[in-house]
Amino acid sequence: MPPLRVSLQEIRERTYKPIDAWWTVLLVDPLASRLVRLVAPYRWITPNALTLVATAVGAGAMVAFARGALVLGAVLFHLSFVVDCMDGKIARLNGTGTVFGQWLDFVLDRVRVFFCALTLFGGQYLRDGDVSYLWLMAVAIFLDLIRYLNGSQVSKVRRGMTDELESLTTPDPLAPAPAGPGRGPRPLRRRAGAWLRRNRIRTHLFSGIEYEMFVYIIGPLTGLIFPVTIFAGAALLLFELLVIVKLYRTTKAHPARLAAARRQVLLPAGGGGLRGAD
Repeated sequence: MPPLRVSLQEIRERTYKPIDAWWTVLLVDPLASRLVRLVAPYRWITPNALTLVATAVGAGAMVAFARGALVLGAVLFHLSFVVDCMDGKIARLNGTGTVFGQWLDFVLDRVRVFFCALTLFGGQYLRDGDVSYLWLMAVAIFLDLIRYLNGSQVSKVRRGMTDELESLTTPDPLAPAPAGPGRGPRPLRRRAGAWLRRNRIRTHLFSGIEYEMFVYIIGPLTGLIFPVTIFAGAALLLFELLVIVKLYRTTKAHPARLAAARRQVLLPAGGGGLRGAD
């Protein structure tokens, strides 16, 4: 009896993130969802197994980069990312995810990207003798590290503010206030953001995913490793700066929101006391 397969629609509903990077939405999910449909009936294909497969395919990309087969390396890097996205989808679909699997996925992702940087830029240096490739490699690795550190710390700070406010009030304390006259995003920006969200694309258009795909796919495919890496680094820094500015504004507004939340908690009791005195 052939294995029962879930429909693509069910896979989309149960495994797609509501908002994701545009590279993932447009270039990864359409392929990954179909591959998930093929492997989901086989319970022995676990998320951890797919993580190891993604690492093995990534190792193929490393070898290709080291040998100067840049197009092959780019294709393998993209396939490794597709398989890496499949492990999370299988975990959500079959309920087979584990805490250890999350750790394994994170660590092997970092190892894969690090060694792809070594082989891509190091391989170019060995072939061309241009020491600037070594500097470019250092910058690429550094920016990837900074991006991860910044992302984790921003999430930690936001979570701390949210937890602090949610201990006092049930509504989402970090939800933006309704825009009044002269406030809020401009109509064109608002419409663009709404269109992106309707299509599951986050407004943070150049995240770590796009950065890695430009450096390890677009650069090798076009042969323009230097300019593409510089562009990707500049775009990443710009969008990370926007995240930091937004976080700064949120932290500046946090004390006032916290004070307002405390007043909401205390006012009913105070009002009741006054009525009792009357």
